[in-house]
Amino acid sequence: MTNEYRRRSLGAIVNQLGPRFNFDDVHRDQLDRVATDFGLGALTKEDRDEIWRAWFVLDAWPDFVPGLDRLRVKYPCVSFTLLTPRLVIDVSRRNGITWDCIISCEMLGVYKVRPEAYQGTAKLLQLKPAEILMVACHNFDLDAARKEGFKTCFVKRPLEWGPAGPPDPTPNPACDLVVDGFEELAARMSC
Repeated sequence: MTNEYRRRSLGAIVNQLGPRFNFDDVHRDQLDRVATDFGLGALTKEDRDEIWRAWFVLDAWPDFVPGLDRLRVKYPCVSFTLLTPRLVIDVSRRNGITWDCIISCEMLGVYKVRPEAYQGTAKLLQLKPAEILMVACHNFDLDAARKEGFKTCFVKRPLEWGPAGPPDPTPNPACDLVVDGFEELAARMSC
């Protein structure tokens, strides 16, 4: 059920144009739909609120903070995300994550994987796309970034979707880098 909830939430927001809704709203809406479809319509509003709030208290991967801290010594590190600024702030504070900038697609008014999202991010950062390394564990995001001229790095996260594994665990061979985690990425970037 959890993976279906996540899959539907991504499907509802990816490639959207305009700030008609944000990812927090999508998570709430999709939770109601998935609960009904899985025979859990009896969940109370309080139950649903508690499940929805879980997004705001997620734990970072253990290698992420030390790897990011090493990268930040040499490079600006930006969270370019489908998620809402509030969600990124809450999860970052909880995990001791420091970003140089947060760029939410909600702020851009256009969502990944639309080209305008990547172009807008490069423009905000005052960088050419080829000067940006997009780092993710999702091929759909990296493929879209590459089409706009970004360099790409696939981070392997075999447990991202639980024991069943991620929907697309094999990195696209077109990626500039493929790493097992952020500590390896920092080492490969000479940090």
